[in-house]
Amino acid sequence: MKRPTKARGFTLLELLLVLVIFLIISALAVTNLLRSRMAANEASAASSLRVLNSACANYYVTWMGFPLTLNYLGPGNPPTATAADLVDPLLAAGTKAGYNISYISAPPSGGQVRAYTLSASPVIPGLTGTRSFFTDQTGVIRQNSGAPATAVSTPLN
Repeated sequence: MKRPTKARGFTLLELLLVLVIFLIISALAVTNLLRSRMAANEASAASSLRVLNSACANYYVTWMGFPLTLNYLGPGNPPTATAADLVDPLLAAGTKAGYNISYISAPPSGGQVRAYTLSASPVIPGLTGTRSFFTDQTGVIRQNSGAPATAVSTPLN
């Protein structure tokens, strides 16, 4: 008489243990991915403010004053004072890489805008970014975590 062969395979406990380990590793990877995406969005927002500062300086030299609105820096062919063709349409629209960018010009003096402020804040705080950024015609970019950045916030290194 033949002896029954022992069944081979994994027990339910072993399968559950492997599943738990897989889920823990996946959770860590997703957390790191989200953190990396936030850091990339924040770097993009600060870079966008640098580009906008340069565009505003160029606009000032060309048209003897800063633009009245952000979209004045957008595409134009040929460039004009209301379509200067200095930044891409996405940036001129005010939203890029998970950040809303707002531009506020000072009231015109003698027909010219002499000052402005730019700020970038996360579209979804805590998900698209944690820091907000601020700059003005001085070109100094400032940052703040949790609350909107202002002219007295910490300068970005």
